[in-house]
Amino acid sequence: MPAPLDIAALKKAFGNFATGITVVTTRDGAGNPVGITCNSFASVSLNPPLVLFSLAKTAFSLSAFLRADHFGVSVLSAGQEAISIRFATPSADKWAGVAWHAWDRGSPVIAGAVAGFECRKVAVHEGGDHRIFLGEIERMESRPDRRPLVYLRSRYGHFAASEPPEPAPAPAGPTTPAGGERGPC
Repeated sequence: MPAPLDIAALKKAFGNFATGITVVTTRDGAGNPVGITCNSFASVSLNPPLVLFSLAKTAFSLSAFLRADHFGVSVLSAGQEAISIRFATPSADKWAGVAWHAWDRGSPVIAGAVAGFECRKVAVHEGGDHRIFLGEIERMESRPDRRPLVYLRSRYGHFAASEPPEPAPAPAGPTTPAGGERGPC
């Protein structure tokens, strides 16, 4: 039987995976906006258009997300580090001074984000010490002219694209394996 994992080392290992930063939002039972910083956001499917995010079972806002039928996702832009920090920190009013607007189903979306999604919650799954929320995208907006905010090893940054590689010279031999089939990619 393998030895138990060191949780601090595991957290550091996970930190080696660069992610975008999102603020996931909904409304509480009184209609007030609720939001959390989340880098456990991922696309799942194009048809139907599905996304997921996970939320700790200890999160103060968990009950609002469990009760809500819809949620919003704002993919933060470079320069929105303060918003990320604000929504990652417990506070009385995370929304004070933050520009946002409500979309069709009432989901708050942060102004200036590189992308926004409004999703209908379709499932919630157990995932260890988290709940995994699956949503179908009903509305989206994308601003490719903005740079996304990136998080790596507990630090914020932005993506800098490398130059495209030089085209490889044409192979001298056969271009397919024996039998004429190409690989799975």
